[in-house]
Amino acid sequence: MIKIPVGILGATGMVGQRFITLLNNHPWFEIVCLAASPKSAGKKYKDAVAGRWMMETAIPAGVADMVVRAVEDDMDKIVREVSLVFSALDMEKEKIIALENAFAGHGLAVVSNNSAHRWSADVPMIMPEINPDHLKLIPLQQKKRGWQKGFIVVKPNCSIQSYVPLITPLLKFQPKKIVVTTLQAVSGAGKTMQGWPEMQDNVIPFIGGEEEKSEKEPMKIWGKVKSGTIAMAKLPVISATCIRVPVGDGHMASVSVSFAKKPAIKEIIAAWKKFDPLKKLKLPSSPYPFISVMEEENRPQTKLDRELGEGMGISAGRLREDELLDYKFVGLSHNTIRGAAGGAILTAELLKSKGFIK
Repeated sequence: MIKIPVGILGATGMVGQRFITLLNNHPWFEIVCLAASPKSAGKKYKDAVAGRWMMETAIPAGVADMVVRAVEDDMDKIVREVSLVFSALDMEKEKIIALENAFAGHGLAVVSNNSAHRWSADVPMIMPEINPDHLKLIPLQQKKRGWQKGFIVVKPNCSIQSYVPLITPLLKFQPKKIVVTTLQAVSGAGKTMQGWPEMQDNVIPFIGGEEEKSEKEPMKIWGKVKSGTIAMAKLPVISATCIRVPVGDGHMASVSVSFAKKPAIKEIIAAWKKFDPLKKLKLPSSPYPFISVMEEENRPQTKLDRELGEGMGISAGRLREDELLDYKFVGLSHNTIRGAAGGAILTAELLKSKGFIK
């Protein structure tokens, strides 16, 4: 099989590094280009990240000596080499929008981990198991923008990965209100425990912008495509508190929810276990099962369970009745795999399976 040549924009940051490790030996995609800021451009990748490689595994041999290109100045060279770019840019929002538009305008598929385009009306924000039908926006996006082949798809914020997959199979019971508290790892801020001494023995009860994203992004994901845009879902109403905790990887969510049609506990568990909508596609990054339901009172645990499904699985536990709402439970996901690079790669796999990337 001839692999699809891909590039990584923002390849030297934490998410860019995660893309590199996950794409190493990928059966469908091959990294042929790495791009970053001018201070890294022209260097071998191993030299550009010297002293700041944050992954537990070594830099893959296939990219270690690859020369890093400049995201802006080398655009013409990049677009000749690749069919798809994964965007992990760390820039001002307007600059990211302009660059992603430019790459799409040159005929490339752009799968972005950034928030810049999440609220662009014609850009689908995809969680592959949840709203693959939103990909029907792509031809409308291309027509509107005059793009022949290129397009942009984004993935949502890492904070919602631990509970939106668990609420989605329960939508048939009409959830009305959700109160969620997320306990988010330091890697969500692009840092490590070793490099962030302020997090040692500490909890920070504020993460800028996270609560708004946690409350609003699910409503776009659960929305419907109408007239070339997404009609936002109106229910459930979400109230979120996002807290930074001293763990390296893994975002946990404590969730309370009320329903218009209250299900039995056994119905919730059955819905979770049956929810595996991508199974038939057999995408390389899909976890099986998608949702792991844990019966132990002290699970899921971040250290024990964040790597389920090679970091792509969602775990659920502590399901019990709630005296204020109806039920409460705990969810867990790996924030830099499922919540960032891995989720973007799975989205690209879905795009390929649906014929959008050739």
